[in-house]
Amino acid sequence: MPGFMTNLYEQFILKRPRLVLALLGLVFVFFASFTGNFKLDASSDSLLLESDEDLRIFREVSERYEARDLLLVTYTPKEDLFSETSLSQLKLLRDELKMLSRVESVITILDVPLVKIVGGKLSDVAKNFRTLEDPSVDRDKAKAELLASPLFSDALISADAGTTMLALSLKTNEEFSRLSKLKNKILIKRERGGLNEAEALELPDILADYNQAKARQDAENHQNIEQARSIMAKYQNHGVLYLGGLTMISDDMITFIKKDLVMFGSGVFLFLVIMLTTIFRQPRFVVLPLMSCLFAGLVMVGLLGLVGWKVTVISSNFISLMLILTMSMNVHLIVRYRQLRRDEPDWEQHKLVLEMSRRMALPCLYTALTTMIGFASLVVSGIKPVIDFGWMMTIGLGVTFFTSFTLFPVILILLTRTENAGKQNSEIPVTRALSGFTESHGGKVLILSVLLALVSAFGMSKLRVENSFINYFSESTEIYQGLKLIDDKLGGTTPLDVILKFDDVKEYGEPYAEDDDDFDDFDDFFGEEEGGSSDAWFTDYKISRVKEVHSYLESLPAIGKVLSLASLLRLAEDLNEGEPFDAFELAIINKRAPDELKSSMIDPYISIDNNEARINMRIVDSLDDLRRNELLLQINKDLQEKLGLEPEDFQVNGVLVLYNNMLQSLFRSQIMTLGVVMLGIALMLVVLFRSVNLAIIGIIPNLLAAAIILGLMGLLNIPLDLMTITIAAVTIGIAVDNSIHYIYRFREEFPKHNGDYVATMHYCHANIGRAVFYTAITIIVGFSIMVLSNFIPTIYFGLLIALAMFIALLAVLTLLPKLILLWKPF
Repeated sequence: MPGFMTNLYEQFILKRPRLVLALLGLVFVFFASFTGNFKLDASSDSLLLESDEDLRIFREVSERYEARDLLLVTYTPKEDLFSETSLSQLKLLRDELKMLSRVESVITILDVPLVKIVGGKLSDVAKNFRTLEDPSVDRDKAKAELLASPLFSDALISADAGTTMLALSLKTNEEFSRLSKLKNKILIKRERGGLNEAEALELPDILADYNQAKARQDAENHQNIEQARSIMAKYQNHGVLYLGGLTMISDDMITFIKKDLVMFGSGVFLFLVIMLTTIFRQPRFVVLPLMSCLFAGLVMVGLLGLVGWKVTVISSNFISLMLILTMSMNVHLIVRYRQLRRDEPDWEQHKLVLEMSRRMALPCLYTALTTMIGFASLVVSGIKPVIDFGWMMTIGLGVTFFTSFTLFPVILILLTRTENAGKQNSEIPVTRALSGFTESHGGKVLILSVLLALVSAFGMSKLRVENSFINYFSESTEIYQGLKLIDDKLGGTTPLDVILKFDDVKEYGEPYAEDDDDFDDFDDFFGEEEGGSSDAWFTDYKISRVKEVHSYLESLPAIGKVLSLASLLRLAEDLNEGEPFDAFELAIINKRAPDELKSSMIDPYISIDNNEARINMRIVDSLDDLRRNELLLQINKDLQEKLGLEPEDFQVNGVLVLYNNMLQSLFRSQIMTLGVVMLGIALMLVVLFRSVNLAIIGIIPNLLAAAIILGLMGLLNIPLDLMTITIAAVTIGIAVDNSIHYIYRFREEFPKHNGDYVATMHYCHANIGRAVFYTAITIIVGFSIMVLSNFIPTIYFGLLIALAMFIALLAVLTLLPKLILLWKPF
């Protein structure tokens, strides 16, 4: 710390400890008052790219085809599904679920139209269908029809007739829907740089209204889900029931995040108490760091509540990270204080604390700044929760540095000087062994490092990005079990659409005119009021195109259930003894069919006004060899090359596309910014050490640690997902701290050891090496606690970061000193 800064620090901080403590108390109370506003968010919207064109299309398609939020209940009865007992229980369950305030309708095998039982052509039975609930229906025939149905088999009933699904359609919250559309519209306009002054002023109010409406809907959904589970519990004696659907998953994710926050925070806190007690054996050096952690953590929680940042599954570990990083900085201060206390027995407490702060301020500042750079790289991802996580940790590190050099020293200076508890060894066995190994076998360290770098490069070439939603959850969770059952028996989980766009010019050779003589027969049949373009829309060209694409999609192993207009056509042709179904008759069905039949069989799959057809499918998400990005690329390619469609003739869209876009965007942004992170850290090291050589030496061990982890992920086929994709930037940002502390101390001690590199290395291992070892163990165990999460990406993130920090620790205490001995930069 420069002399004038030291004087200011001493005058305004250390000489007024009680005043500073009182001011810090006011800061603590202020931010603590906002902790009640601390919010969690696990909605699917939080993981989407607002600027994604596919998201805009997805919302338009969902609105056009009136796609509603669904809760799904799977029911596997103990008795035969079509027995009187099972169907009675299914009816009771359906009727109870219908009574839920958020449920608009419930579709089961009891409610869908049975048309083959009636007999005749589809046009004959369109107004004469029956359902399984009708007492006159033969259950064996109904079972056979449902199992053979192109509409309902592998959707509402499994192929083995052992499991059925109840689809609960949730009511649309008109106010929330209106605000959501308004928010999306204005955010897209802002992204394109088109907001005027009035809209810019209006945006905060719109977002505030939207957040309030969303909070109300989330609360209603939570209550609805709890009530649904209570109803389901009454039927567990009759079979096995699981609850599913995106609404339920989002709600359960909130529960997971809450548990993770409590588990990580309490687990890390308990470990820190044990570690500090074991290492320092003095109450003050246990209590003071814990007070710093508590202060920094609550200030950040209050700050998040104040500014309205919501914690998502991506940022759910920020509290444990804050505790770990605050503790690490405090450990460096304690080790330096104890060393000064041992080396300078005549110094008073004020002098010890001042000198500790003076000597540690600069390296701690630069370690905080370099770690900030690592987390700040997440800000360019374009994904709001990732951006928020980056900002949370960047600001959090500023709070950590501020706390470590205000709260910690002012309390310490108020305490009397005590001597070290027990005999303090000049070094610990691990650091002593590593310094000896580096001196004797430094060449082997270099060779091993080069080999590991080459293997890591090969492993990184095998890295892939995946978003296997089902594999994000532990097998013991209801989410996993429900998704797995739907995947295995009910046609897959993740939805995907292909929208076929028809062009009148391509079909007819000229734009279609509603009064065209070619379509007079429609008017003649339906009558002038009923005829027209809506009936003439059904043509052999459109039907054949839908059938062709439908059949292709069904042929893909990763695709489960496929539903489209072709499903209805297959049903009609089956009724027609295999004869092709006439487009003219389909137009009749569309015009004359009862609304309930039309709404389930036709409306979800065509939009006459937009001259398009929708083919809906579900992906079997649990397939081990499924590559989602490759699947999407294959579908786009085959529709053009195999089926002859032009790019403007179709649109592949859906949740799978949106999540894939998010991951691909994050992957590209992290790859592009990783070089910027390295450059930023290198520049800071150059400024700190005023040496390009030392900057290179400081980065190499940490870059190697990050490369080994990424290479290991590639070799072990561990995919990059929404959390693990940030590992490289986070690892480099955190691990470089130890390099800074080691090099800074080496440079400081080098003249004292008469320019003897080896002697200086041994001394540094015995002193700063101890602090590096303690802080690394703190970080390693702290991240390892994430293994207790129910969210698999969090477990991978914690374990891989812990392993990276262990590798970085070994590299800093072997490779780094060997490079110094070899390069001789001083």
